[in-house]
Amino acid sequence: MTARNVLFIMSDQHQQKVAGCYGHDFIQTPNIDALAARGTRFTTAYTNSAICVPARAALATGRYVKETHYWDNSHGYEGRVKSWHHLSGEQGAGVTSIGKLHFRSDKDPTGFEASLIPMHVDGGLGDIRGCVKRPMPPPLKRSKIAERIGPGESSYTRYDNDIMEKACTWLKEKGANKNGRPWTLMCSFVCPHPPHIAPQAFYDLYDKIHFPMPKMSAPDAPLHPWIHLLQRSRNHEDFLTAATKKVLMNSYYGCVSYLDSNIGKVIAALEAAGLRDDTIIIYTTDHGENLGARRLWGKNNMYEESAAIPMIIAGPGVPEGKVSTTPVTLIDIGPTVLDAIGHGEIAQQEKLPGRSLSQLANAANDPDRVAFSEYYAAGADRASFMIRKGKYKFITYVGYEPELFDLQKDPEELNNLAQDAAHADVVRQYDGILRSMADPEGLDELAFRDQSALVEKSGGREKVTAKGAIQGSPVPGDKAEYVA
Repeated sequence: MTARNVLFIMSDQHQQKVAGCYGHDFIQTPNIDALAARGTRFTTAYTNSAICVPARAALATGRYVKETHYWDNSHGYEGRVKSWHHLSGEQGAGVTSIGKLHFRSDKDPTGFEASLIPMHVDGGLGDIRGCVKRPMPPPLKRSKIAERIGPGESSYTRYDNDIMEKACTWLKEKGANKNGRPWTLMCSFVCPHPPHIAPQAFYDLYDKIHFPMPKMSAPDAPLHPWIHLLQRSRNHEDFLTAATKKVLMNSYYGCVSYLDSNIGKVIAALEAAGLRDDTIIIYTTDHGENLGARRLWGKNNMYEESAAIPMIIAGPGVPEGKVSTTPVTLIDIGPTVLDAIGHGEIAQQEKLPGRSLSQLANAANDPDRVAFSEYYAAGADRASFMIRKGKYKFITYVGYEPELFDLQKDPEELNNLAQDAAHADVVRQYDGILRSMADPEGLDELAFRDQSALVEKSGGREKVTAKGAIQGSPVPGDKAEYVA
């Protein structure tokens, strides 16, 4: 096949449902929608771990967390496992990154030809409080998610503007100095990750819109015991009122539209540079956002709001206007890039478990392909695992009862079928599939051992807990703020 360039655009914490092309009724995302219209949109796309650092390590390596042991937001990718950035560079097709990476450090050999204004975990260790388990640390005494909301500018919106401008300049220079070698640009924005502060013009898009409160947000709404413990550990809900929830949600939608605006400017720069016809464009995010569902804000779980992500690919050889129901995840990105630059065979040689999105887009829909996700990080006293296959999603929590949802009949995941005798065979089948891919109990203990060792190395449980959580990594040049 003809080698192509790749423009890989990534965001942070973009709930799949909050995009016009995914059926949202009022969000304004014209540039993401236009990309979907001229490419293939995957409806059944998931993160491999619903928190930043493990998700980004899975994306970088093309391998599951269970293989690499980048468990949480303190075990950052450092180049120990070869990445698709390494593999691409070895073929003479260097990868440049601009923006958020959330790896361990910019001093690590992570495979990039160049890395401009990168954001990494604070001090190479990040949020160690998220490693405190059994018992969980006490609830938060303060929530930056609840405090930092409304119209205006933040370090994150300014950072995204810088990322956009550097990406546009980089593309302009590439267009003026074509050398025939394929290239990959990873343009990684941080919005709509909190703080949910949206530039005024984007906040105003939603200020007069009435939208309902999140589902299952009443204090007496029944929660799965694992989710209840998560909610008490990541208790941002405690610091919100009905009025501030409205502002927070308004701000989140504004940040999504701000992100979309920046995506549009980068794609316009690609076209102005005369590179569109030779470039595959991919858009995705690292994980979703609960946005108040089940009294949860942030991510950290396997429900659709948190685990489902947008995944769109467009460009030469990709079907236009196609909607694919084939399950895909972040580990498919690496094989996609290698395929685009003309070296798809490397993914097979390296035995990467993912597959090229271009190939999947050109194949018949395969809803029975399995999407796998795992979670060991902040707010989880025990690990959780998910598979999506066909119409069912199956979630296993180590030490707790599982959940099974029929997402065709119950897309909001309100009716757990795991204890329904009529679905006993489905539970057995899906549990067998999951256990053929992972050892939940063994991995839970392995992650706990590594996390406990890091906590002890960092001064012990009391010291780490007292220091607090970061609640958002600082942009380059800023210092992290820890909140107990």
